[in-house]
Amino acid sequence: MKEPLRQQLEFGLKQMGLHYPVETQQKLVHYIQLIARWNKTFNLTAIRDVEQMVSKHLLDSLAVQPFIEGSLILDVGSGAGLPGIPFAITSPDKHFVLIDTNGKKTRFLTQAKIDLKLDNVDIVHQRVEEYRPTEDGHRIYFDVITARAYATTEAILQTTSQLQDANTTIMVMQGKLDERIAGDDYRLLGSHQLEVYGLDAERHLLEIQKRPQ
Repeated sequence: MKEPLRQQLEFGLKQMGLHYPVETQQKLVHYIQLIARWNKTFNLTAIRDVEQMVSKHLLDSLAVQPFIEGSLILDVGSGAGLPGIPFAITSPDKHFVLIDTNGKKTRFLTQAKIDLKLDNVDIVHQRVEEYRPTEDGHRIYFDVITARAYATTEAILQTTSQLQDANTTIMVMQGKLDERIAGDDYRLLGSHQLEVYGLDAERHLLEIQKRPQ
């Protein structure tokens, strides 16, 4: 089953102008097969068919990957690891923190990290608004914060505010485009319509940043 899925993935990637080595594609397929296996018990995602996961999970996540800049990325409400794990597989030079409040999902993420040998991933089981990482006594701010089907744009900005500085880009993945940002604390850097092969639905990406003080 693995090779037909990889070929399906490779074709979709090519249609979207994305190219990854075969080994990377195999790891991406291994990941959705892990989701399918755990899904039987843990209900990680409403999508049950692993072939549908290629477009609805992998390609949908990877459509955003070219916009990721910086080296430290936080995936909020990561759930089954989307988009964090596809990002981590395809960007081994960057470090990713995946945070979720659901213990079953973070247990899956921990096992997926082990099985996929993702040394560039940390898993955090915590409410994001309570998360305040430090290193050597200094607060850590993220280069990029991503959120996919997690909450409203306003809620994403509010619950992650303590993890942002003026250089943090908050990347909100949306279906129907909604560029509204409440208040004057943030500015819209850009919005992008995403073309996801095999997905007959609107997909958009907002890039948001705190306004300079």
